[in-house]
Amino acid sequence: MSAKAWRMMVVLAAAAALVMGSALGASAAQTFKLTYSCFFPPSHIQSKLAEAWCKEVEKRTGGRVKIEYYPGQTLTKARQVYDGVVQGLSDIGFCLFGYTRGRFPLMEVVDLPLGYPSGQVATQVANAVYRKFKPKELNDVEVMYLHAHGPGLLHTKGKAVRKMEDLKGMKIRSHGTTAKVVKALGGTPVAMPMPELYQALQRGVVDGALYPVEVNKGWKMAEVVDFCTENYANAYTTTFYVVMNKDKWNALPDDIKKIIRQINQEWIVKHGKAWDTSDAEGRAYMLKKGRKFIKLPPAEAARWKKATDPVLDEYVKKASAKGVPAKAALEFTQKTLSALKGK
Repeated sequence: MSAKAWRMMVVLAAAAALVMGSALGASAAQTFKLTYSCFFPPSHIQSKLAEAWCKEVEKRTGGRVKIEYYPGQTLTKARQVYDGVVQGLSDIGFCLFGYTRGRFPLMEVVDLPLGYPSGQVATQVANAVYRKFKPKELNDVEVMYLHAHGPGLLHTKGKAVRKMEDLKGMKIRSHGTTAKVVKALGGTPVAMPMPELYQALQRGVVDGALYPVEVNKGWKMAEVVDFCTENYANAYTTTFYVVMNKDKWNALPDDIKKIIRQINQEWIVKHGKAWDTSDAEGRAYMLKKGRKFIKLPPAEAARWKKATDPVLDEYVKKASAKGVPAKAALEFTQKTLSALKGK
């Protein structure tokens, strides 16, 4: 090889290295801007946790990921959050499966009236079910993590419910599986998202609602209800999701994905604990407002559980018809819940 040819080869190699280095440097320095839609109001602890997640992602990625946070349905309405993520109206979304009944047949198993004792337990169950079955119904998004609230209880305005018969003729706000629970107990279910409940109670559109105690403070519902009927024998939960647009997730570098996955695991624990802390605060707030808690006697609680057991059978039948391994999912959920309650 001539000296001239050798020098030309060295120059070309150096140029190629420079171009490659520049490309790698540009990739490393690239900033990814994302949007996050959450239906919770900005003052709610769950909304604050979601916003903290955004800041933590930005911090740990050294500013390579920046997230604009939109709470209180300001980007997409509660029922639109999931589809909004799929369609790219937002890059990340936080809402609950129960607002789109029938859309997530496998994950609905978590929301059945199984007797949840706390938000931490419910959150662990929800994530265990997702990890075990990886339901196809969530294939159109990238799941960040799931969490679930503490025991859902009956709250009423004007009339105390001490036995099942008291529910007859009462209009009770509910959604998804909880609507079936209300119907099984003799009430009339009325579907509506949480942001609409306060005014509905205030105006007498509904006579009560099923929700966790935290709502009494988090959504100020203690201002418009009078009683809480405590029945933990068949207390339900509601599973919440945090999901990301599939294309936006796939566009992220592997090192950023690894960081986000780690943060997700930490936030699962934070959400579970926050649900329980806010339940305690919701109880205190309700008592401060002079409202009353009514504990069902064991015999009456057993009646309520027996009345709602057919809801479990109906779930298995309908979900199985959709090709979902519903019986296995229910048995796994019950077994997991029982093990966690026993700890």
